[in-house]
Amino acid sequence: MTDGKNRYRLGVDVGGTHTDLVLLDTESGEIAVEKVASTPANPADGVLGGVKRFLAKGIDPAAIGFFAHGTTITTNALLEMRGAKVGLMISAGYNAVQETQNQARDGNPFDYFYDKPPAIAPQSRTVEIPERVDYTGAVLTPLDEDAVAAGARKLSDAGVDAIAVNYLFSYMNPAHEARTRDIIVGAAPGMHVSLSSDVLPRIREWPRLSTTLVNAYLAPVLTRYIANLAKGLDELGITTPQRFLMQSNGGVMPFTAAMEGHNTVHTLLSGPAAGARAAAWVCSDDGGRDLVTLDMGGTSADIAFIEGGTPLEVTEGTVARRQVDVPALDMTTISAGGGSIAKVEGGGFLTVGPESAGADPGPACYGQGGDAPAVTDADIVCGFLNPDYFLGGSQSLDVAAAEAALETKIGKPLNLSAREAAAGIRRIVDERMADEVRVFAAKRGLEPRAFTLLPFGGAGAVHAAAVAAELGIARILVPPRPGAFSALGLLCSDVVHDFIRSELKPISALDPAHGEELFKELEARAREVLASEGLTEADARMDRELDMRYAGQGYELRVALDGIGRLDDAALIQARERFDTRHAQIHGHAAREKEVEVVSYRLRATVSVPKFEPRPRPAPDAPAPAEGALKGKRMVWFDGLKGAEVPVYERDQLAIGAAFAGPAIVEQMDATTVIPVGWAAAVDALGNLILEAEG
Repeated sequence: MTDGKNRYRLGVDVGGTHTDLVLLDTESGEIAVEKVASTPANPADGVLGGVKRFLAKGIDPAAIGFFAHGTTITTNALLEMRGAKVGLMISAGYNAVQETQNQARDGNPFDYFYDKPPAIAPQSRTVEIPERVDYTGAVLTPLDEDAVAAGARKLSDAGVDAIAVNYLFSYMNPAHEARTRDIIVGAAPGMHVSLSSDVLPRIREWPRLSTTLVNAYLAPVLTRYIANLAKGLDELGITTPQRFLMQSNGGVMPFTAAMEGHNTVHTLLSGPAAGARAAAWVCSDDGGRDLVTLDMGGTSADIAFIEGGTPLEVTEGTVARRQVDVPALDMTTISAGGGSIAKVEGGGFLTVGPESAGADPGPACYGQGGDAPAVTDADIVCGFLNPDYFLGGSQSLDVAAAEAALETKIGKPLNLSAREAAAGIRRIVDERMADEVRVFAAKRGLEPRAFTLLPFGGAGAVHAAAVAAELGIARILVPPRPGAFSALGLLCSDVVHDFIRSELKPISALDPAHGEELFKELEARAREVLASEGLTEADARMDRELDMRYAGQGYELRVALDGIGRLDDAALIQARERFDTRHAQIHGHAAREKEVEVVSYRLRATVSVPKFEPRPRPAPDAPAPAEGALKGKRMVWFDGLKGAEVPVYERDQLAIGAAFAGPAIVEQMDATTVIPVGWAAAVDALGNLILEAEG
């Protein structure tokens, strides 16, 4: 029996249109779902509003012993440039790094009119500090503390909310940056300070500076939001100290870590990562099959691949055109959500997105004043959505408004009926998602047809069969609560912290004892962080990796050291062999005769927390027929021209083992599943709806 004070575990995912909440009863293993409109002006209002719904049903707030939260607040702030006013302190003589950046550019690399994104800390808010540390960490020029104090006062007078500090080779010796923080705090109390030696102690100046600037830009936004949310939870009586925030790497970190400010940049893919983590934990043992996830929500669609139960991961990337080099699940996002707006461009071309109707006013069918046709309007006009059963009947959709928007904005300009326009919108968005999967897979040497498609989000299962058909995927797995799957992922994640330290050296010249000492330093730092969060080293698993490259290369590969143990001569030989093998797997060749360099040392500290455990139910000897879940029939237009009356099933009434063939619609509170002709559906022991292409 579970301690009554920790009976419930709550996961919350804030999307662009809806906020999803999943409450797990650890005694019964049952989950309850709430879905409320997101509140973009203050996302915490939507979160707290959803929590109040559970409390109104008699849930004791004191019995909620775990709270985990996935949020897009930092992502949205960066996309919309609503972050803090940032100042920069940089080593004297290097103030042009932010202006120079690197050769990377969005889109066409031959675009001579390319404009870099505006500087987060322009030259007017950049202060050069006399100091210098060389590549070994030796101090060449002592820190000019008077210049730091004067710079802090200047930036404070300029009204900055945060200061980024990025000194040359600080990853080798962080003493100057640490002392700078102390001086800034003394000269400008309350100032947010982001040190590159905390945020990303890694080689390469521009990625390190960019990541530190982004962290400084977003830290005040996140810390303010978390403080308000924590206060709201306290007022509702949810006082558990186990409050966690999802990170881009698929793990969670305590609110306290987020409040410190130097981990802010790790939350940029907080929302999408939760769904991939749920897929890896809940569904990866699905007959040994690998998965490609399609999280289609209100504003975007997120795609990830799960191989062998593990999501693919990257350590370098861009978010909103900003270089952010922190560990993150390997995902791609496109503007293909239920709120994506369709319009006719010049020349009579029908386009969908990137603009979204969002939660306010939302698609035209929401009846909140929006008159721009969106993907959800197309879905309802084609008959795929039940206007009286949206969100389980808590929200009614206005079919007439959707038809009027489609006819006025799309149909008339293109001489199409509303249904033909709707079918065209669906075709475009489905092909865009399929194309994104193809490109994403091709870059990683994957074949989509070998994967099972796992759709979730409010709109994922509506479009999954069409996307699968485009890709040649013959199997789809729709989880029991697809609309709240990302929120469920927050109950499937461990506490994870990543640490890195760069020190470039040829492996032939590397003293294993020195490398072991660097790992020990990272482990000591990990222990300090865990202790500050009330977690113990005894509960943590420490995983080591090396970033390695052939001498002269401009990129590295991560090489896991699992099973190797202490770093010694034999361990380095094994690491070299693993690097050559991995290089051949990824790039098709290995230069085994070339010198290899160790670039960085990585440590991941993982503390396991109790997670949601799916409980299979025994299949009855004679499965109840699907007809028992039949709730009626509805006209559906798959191509916008020829309608067909198809059966509509209630998902929660489908028994284990129930099977039926398409065309059909399956409805539930948080999502709708569309099953076209040529597909068969069945319910497995975990309640997943398995769709398979016939023939």
